[in-house]
Amino acid sequence: MQLQDNVIEEIRKSLDIVDVIGNYVQLKKQGKNYIGLCPFHSERTPSFSVSPDKQLYHCFGCGAGGNLFTFMMEIEGMSFSEAAESLADRAKIDLGSSFSKNSDKRDPNNQKRKQVTEGLELLTKFYHYLLTTAKYGSPGMQYLENRGFSAEMIKHFRIGYAVDSWDAVTNLLQKRDVNLEQMERAGIIAKRGFDNKYFDRFRNRVIFPIFNMRGQTVAFGGRTLGEDKPKYLNSPESEVFHKGSILYGYHLARQAIRKTSQAVLLEGYVDVIRAHQAGVTCSVASMGTSLTEAQAAALTRMADTIIICYDSDNAGIEASFRAAEMLQGNGKVIKIAKMPEGLDPDDYIRKFGGERFKSDVIGASQTLMTFKMGYLRRKRNLSDEGDRLLYIEDVLRELTKLNRAVERDHYLRLLSEEFSISLDSLKKQQHQLYTMVQRREKQKARTMPLARTNRIPPAYEMAERKLLARMMRSREISDRVQDTLGGSFTIDVHQALAAYLYAYYAQGNPPDEGLFIQKLEDPALQRKVSELSMMPMSEQVDDKEIEDCLHQVIRQSKSSMIADKEEERKKAEQSGDYGRSARLLSEIISIKKQLGHFQVEHD
Repeated sequence: MQLQDNVIEEIRKSLDIVDVIGNYVQLKKQGKNYIGLCPFHSERTPSFSVSPDKQLYHCFGCGAGGNLFTFMMEIEGMSFSEAAESLADRAKIDLGSSFSKNSDKRDPNNQKRKQVTEGLELLTKFYHYLLTTAKYGSPGMQYLENRGFSAEMIKHFRIGYAVDSWDAVTNLLQKRDVNLEQMERAGIIAKRGFDNKYFDRFRNRVIFPIFNMRGQTVAFGGRTLGEDKPKYLNSPESEVFHKGSILYGYHLARQAIRKTSQAVLLEGYVDVIRAHQAGVTCSVASMGTSLTEAQAAALTRMADTIIICYDSDNAGIEASFRAAEMLQGNGKVIKIAKMPEGLDPDDYIRKFGGERFKSDVIGASQTLMTFKMGYLRRKRNLSDEGDRLLYIEDVLRELTKLNRAVERDHYLRLLSEEFSISLDSLKKQQHQLYTMVQRREKQKARTMPLARTNRIPPAYEMAERKLLARMMRSREISDRVQDTLGGSFTIDVHQALAAYLYAYYAQGNPPDEGLFIQKLEDPALQRKVSELSMMPMSEQVDDKEIEDCLHQVIRQSKSSMIADKEEERKKAEQSGDYGRSARLLSEIISIKKQLGHFQVEHD
């Protein structure tokens, strides 16, 4: 059973693309459209545009584009059926159970992923049930209560308990006909070597479900209540769990991040739960200390201010520095929350309380430059004159990255006072370093090939783009172009789009770029439609503009025909086929005459 066109349309028209994309990208209004940092490639200047009128998005940097469905497929790695289900659920539109079953049959990978996520969801409920049922969960609940976890947080983060049994989970999975082999790959159960029987990996542990950005359980973390090693046991990476693409707690923190435009980055899931309990609900964790590009991009898309709150040991400081380097830029404010030595956020909140964590740790966060000065200081022996000079140069080099003159001046004065060096000499050296950096950047830019997006297209290509953009907005213009040009577009992708447009209108569809994109299956064509739809054009159609564009395309088409036939004629001559060569020459002369008459008429 395929999803009917009218249901797809109902989903598309029930949702606002700005609201949906706004869950993943921090969007700001600019004219009629909204702009933000592209979620599909790394950038520091916003080139991602969303049109609420057309219900389309397009990135002018990497070329990504489409509608609601293509966005969800790209951002979440979904199949079309998964995207449709997710959006239908958001729009409160019932697709019926038969759609899910049939769509899975068409996509075996989708079916596997769905079976794994359904199995993990079943176990999330099972573990939580065991924890909250006194008969089974008292050891786990006692541990959580002793650690000060509230009932609200236990429910909010769906914390559970795995009983001290070798087969409680295995038996449940078998009873519910869940594929045990897939659950083994997901790291929930394992197989014994001596009899090949499955057994539970998580035993006598408090279970912390690990969620993806949509809030689906994709893995588990288990904290032992006994002496078992390791103390924390985590699921391995699997078809549904990719550690580097997940920020723990993101689905629960998203609303607070959007509201405050601030995110707090922590290390582990226990820290996140504790921070949320303390009222810092914009907290997420990077699942370990190595922030990835995907995690950094998710944070910078959603927040203007990011506070890094890692441990204060050497590993934590190094990780904070690396994370800050990845997050800074594009006007983002990066701060570092300084934890007392030997304490993580969980320890601190339990010892001093949530209010002090908010005021004395998060509220007292250092500026990025202050943190960097401390970080660079640790690398040098300041009692040694040579190291002092190297430290000063390190700081000056970092100051070249600051955009605001007031900020640079502030830190230069601090250096001047601390080391009794004149402010003027520091400013001169900092300016020299800045000039050197700029020169290197310019040399680098000169040696790099021009980006595809900087290419100035020839007149005929621009003419074809303008025609297609107008055709998508008007059936009358499309009919006129079809009568005049037919399929004589010179660029393959334009030729394909024109053919699809002619067929689209022939089926009685209205001019609607969002609907047209939905009829296309080729992602390259979908991206091209979004690009052309976002072309700035006047509302009023200029008849002369259409005529000029048609003439440009016809001229180019005939010139291309002449070039092709000239090539054929040369080959015919070289092979001794003089009869074919003469016929081709006659055709070339005829086309040149047509082109000459055409130019006289329209020049």
